[in-house]
Order: sequence, then C-alpha cells, then structure tokens
Amino acid sequence: MDINKYFARVGYKGSYPPADIDTLSAIMHHHIRAIPFENLSVHCGEPISLNIESIFQKLVMKQRGGWCSEQNHLLYWVLNTIGYRVVMLAAHVYQPHLDEYNPFATHLVLKVTLDSKVYIVDVGYGSSSQIWQPLELTSGMDQLQIPGIFRLSECNGIWFLDKIRRKQMVSDGLFSESELLDKSSYRKIHCFSLQEKTIDYFLESCRFHQTSPKSAFANKSVCSLQVPDGVRTLVGWTYTETKYNYRMGVDLVELKTLQNNEVEEVLKEKFGIILESPLVVANKPGTYTI
Repeated sequence: MDINKYFARVGYKGSYPPADIDTLSAIMHHHIRAIPFENLSVHCGEPISLNIESIFQKLVMKQRGGWCSEQNHLLYWVLNTIGYRVVMLAAHVYQPHLDEYNPFATHLVLKVTLDSKVYIVDVGYGSSSQIWQPLELTSGMDQLQIPGIFRLSECNGIWFLDKIRRKQMVSDGLFSESELLDKSSYRKIHCFSLQEKTIDYFLESCRFHQTSPKSAFANKSVCSLQVPDGVRTLVGWTYTETKYNYRMGVDLVELKTLQNNEVEEVLKEKFGIILESPLVVANKPGTYTI
C-alpha cells in the first residue's frame, strides 16, 4: 500500500511531517470530502472485508466509499504510517426510536494523542452528524464546526457525543414530514469508553450490518458525502442536499425522489462512485435520518 496513493485519492497536497493538529485536521478535512460514507456493497452482493489491504483497494484504488469500520480503519493506517499516536475505540450509537444507546458498541472511532492533548477523530459517521474536525477530548466544552456545535461530556468514564443543531427549512413542502428528517435541536450521537480496541473487535458488527434484518444498513441503501457548504445524502431513492447555515441559524434541506434509472447516475455525478455490480436500491421500513 502506498501512502501517496491515499493522499492523491483525497486530494491532500500538504506535508505530513510534523504529526500535529493542523496536519491532522487537514487530512480529515480532505478525507470526508473525497470518500463517501456508504453501504452500497451490501446491496450489490459484495462482501465487506475489514482487512486493511482490501479496504485500501476498495476506497483508494477503486474510489469507492465505505462505512465506519472501513473508513476509520483506513485513516488509522494512514495516521500510524505518518507518525501519529492513534488507537481505536468502540462507540455505542444512540437509537432515537428506542431512546437508548445500542447495547453493542458497533461504531469505530479513533483517539489521537498530540503532546498533552487528546482528540477524537471520526471520518465514518456520515450525513449531518459527521464531524468535520478533530474534537478535543474535553468534557462539557462546546466545539463549533460548520455542521453545528458538537459537545463531548464525560460521566463515570463514559464519554457522550451530542450535537446542537440548527433549525431545518425544507424547500419542498411535500417532504416536510419525511421520515428522513430529524427535527430535534439537540441530537445524541454515540457514547464510548477509552478502552483500546483492535479491528478484530468490529468483525461481528460488520457481519451483522451486512446480513441481519434488524440492521438499518441491511434494509436501506445509503450514501453520503460532505461538501464545502453541507452534505449530500442518498437513502433508497431519496436524494438530499443540506446546505448548512443557509440563513442565520437555519439549514436548507432539499429533497428529491429519483427513478430507478437515475440512481447510478446520481451516484456518479454527486458522489463520484461508479459501481462494478448492479445495485438493488433498498429502503425498507426502519429508522434512518439525515
């Protein structure tokens, strides 16, 4: 694997020594704008592997995207390669329809230590809950980013990540009650401990999300990409563009229903994805918000 091929993939042209916060932020910034969060392999009949060589081939060489355990495993390799102190952590994703955190820690995030400071890095959450910059691991501090305000809070060794969100303005009233919209102003995202994990820890959840009828990712085809002014998302046949802070304190959300023959063209034009296998678009009942 060639680190320079990764940098070419994400469009990063800066230097990478030294391993400092500015370089970390720049690499993360380029990554989330180049590599989509997506689960399309599940709906193309392609098995997902967490082997780093397989991930590199898929996300870098084939210019595809992936979900958290692919995206953050790739970034873990990159940061390790260029000299960062980085470890994997496992997070419990908040389930709003149950008003509880998933009892299983299925989401991979990274902890990066720089001198006396610790940061949480995550390029694999997608949609409007995706952080755009590393989060300083400080309890109770509001951290303003373009998507909104993120806040980490610690209680008894468990860290909770929340987002304070702007109001949403939906351009087409026909979609104002779409199940994809999260109208809450305060969103719980996930929680985690600082216990270090290895990639093997995530093998079972990777299998679950590919095969279980209880998994939202097995029931819905999803793709999202961060762009300079917001985020693009495709869930099933519904394509969405969210523009952050379109008006002061307001995000503009534009939704469109695609026809079957439009989906792969939108994937190519809006997400830079060209599929090798036929996609079976899916949007079975279940909770997934943008």
